Amino acid sequence: MSLSTHVLDAAKGTPAAGVAVRLDRRDAVGGWTVLAEARTDADGRVREWGAEPGAGVHRLTFATEGLSDFYPEVTVAFTIDDPGRHYHVPLLISPFAYSTYRGS
Repeated sequence: MSLSTHVLDAAKGTPAAGVAVRLDRRDAVGGWTVLAEARTDADGRVREWGAEPGAGVHRLTFATEGLSDFYPEVTVAFTIDDPGRHYHVPLLISPFAYSTYRGS
C-alpha cells in the first residue's frame, strides 16, 4: 500500500514546501501512535513515509502556521480499508479556510 499527501497554498496558488507532516495510527483503545514524520518537498508533496500505515484509522497532522493566520495546524483523519490500494490525502490551505479530499 502507499500513502501520499500534497499541500497547496491556495492564497498564493503554489505548492507549500517544507511543511511538517506527522502520520499517526489509532490503536485499539483509541489512542494514537506516531508512525512517521516528514516535510513536504519543493512540490508540496510527501511521497514516502518510511513506514507502512496498514489498515485502520489514521490521521495526518499538518503544521500550517505561516500558511494560515487562523489554523496553526490541520488534522485530517481517514480510514485505510484496503492496504493494497494507494491513498492520497491532499490539503488546500489559505489564511482562513482549508479543504481536503480523497485523491488518486
